[in-house]
This record gives sequence, C-alpha cells and structure tokens, in this order.
Amino acid sequence: MALERVLKMPIVRIAEKKLHFIVALGEYINLIIEVCIASFRHPPHFRLVLKQLYQIGVASTPVVAITGLSTGMVLAAQSFYQLADKGLTGVTGLMVAKAMMTELGPVLTAFMVTGRVGAAMCAEIGTMKVTEQIDALKTMAVDPNSYLIAPRFIAGTFMMPLLTVFSMVMGIFGGYIIAVYFFGMPPSSYFDPMPLNISFFDFLTGIVKAFFFGVIILTISCYKGLCTSGGAEGVGKSTTNSVVISYCIILFSNFFLTVALNVFRAGVMKVFQ
Repeated sequence: MALERVLKMPIVRIAEKKLHFIVALGEYINLIIEVCIASFRHPPHFRLVLKQLYQIGVASTPVVAITGLSTGMVLAAQSFYQLADKGLTGVTGLMVAKAMMTELGPVLTAFMVTGRVGAAMCAEIGTMKVTEQIDALKTMAVDPNSYLIAPRFIAGTFMMPLLTVFSMVMGIFGGYIIAVYFFGMPPSSYFDPMPLNISFFDFLTGIVKAFFFGVIILTISCYKGLCTSGGAEGVGKSTTNSVVISYCIILFSNFFLTVALNVFRAGVMKVFQ
C-alpha cells in the first residue's frame, strides 16, 4: 500500500514522464543513426527507392501546387492592398518571392507532405508492427531499417527540396496572376526588383530548410510507426501523434534554422568584406 501511494505521487509521475521522454529521444536518435548507416553502407534496392520517390514526390505535386499557388495569390493581394496607399506596389513581386523562398515555401510544403505522406507512412508501418509483419522480417534476417525506412528516408530527403522549389515557383506564379491580371501591374514591375534584392542565399535558405524538414517528417513518422501497439486504436493514436509532433518540431526548427542561417550568412559576409 505504501509503495502504491508513492507511485501515485505527482512528483513520481512527473519523473516517470521525463524518463519516458528521455528514453524515447534516445531511441529516436538511435533510429536516425541506424537509418543513415543502412542508407549509405548498405543502400536499399533502387526499386524500393523509386517507389517511394513516386509516393512522396510525384503524388504530392498536386497538393503542393495548390498550396503554393493559393499562398502566392493571397500574398500578392495582401501586399498590394497594404502598399497601394504608400506608392510601393512595385515591390509586390519582391515580397511574394522573398516570403515563398525563405519561409512559406519550405514550411507549407512540409505541412502538406506531413499530412499526405507522413500520416500514411506511420499508419502503414504501425499496421505492420501490430500485425507482427516487422517481427516476421527480423526472423527472415531482413533488417527493417534497410528494407522499410531507408528507402523512405532517401526518397524523402531527395524529394522535399524539389517539392519546395516547385512550391516557390507556383507561389511566384500565383502572385504574378493576381498582380498583373487582377490589379493591372505591368509584368516588368513585378519581376524587375527580384534580381536586385533576392540573393542565392535566399534560395539556399529554403533548400536547406526543406532538407531538414524532410529528415524530421520521415524519421518521426517511421519512429512512431515502429512504436505502435494496441491494435487498430494504437495505429490511429500513433498516426495522430506523428502528425502533431512533426508540425510542432517543424515550426520550432524553422525558427532556429532561420537564426542559424542568417548568423552564418553574416559571418561569411564579414570574412569576404
């Protein structure tokens, strides 16, 4: 009875939750290391990677296109309305391109891929876990990391930057449609400020963020799938948790990546000045 009372104390419960978080974090980091080793030391069959390239990349282009196009249209409309009374409508295209390249393109693409690919991936691996298919692979001397996760990891980290570039282009195109055909802005006024005020570093910022977001989405989805238990209900919980956790980490990591990349940029400019 005394032991039960101690275990029910709030401080014991808090300590237990912290311990569980530390264990889970260690398992997650260990999974990333094992998957990286499996991806480069013993690369998976190209057929498996090709299938995931299609599932993650090609099949995601419609939703990424709609997201990028609509976001660019909204950005152009808001920018034009806010800047019209100040006589600065000429920077509408610059604002759309800058926002899509550095922030909205990578983040919104990551959100769409998480909802479309990450959830399905977690549910698939989670179903294999609760039906003991992963245990069956181990008994046949097949490494689940090499067979299941490595192809998804390689395809995801390769396709995320490409999808982000596609989202950037669609966003700039959407802004062009609204600025030129709705507000009557000359096409030259929309594009002329871009080469002068947008650097290669802005484009590189979006690509670097997309790469890290791809690693986050793929590893969290696969990890939560491998940790699934409790049948169909457990699969649903793991899928929901993977999406929510991915969204939160993407938002937090976006801030830290923005700060780190801009500090790096300032350091490089100081060196070459």
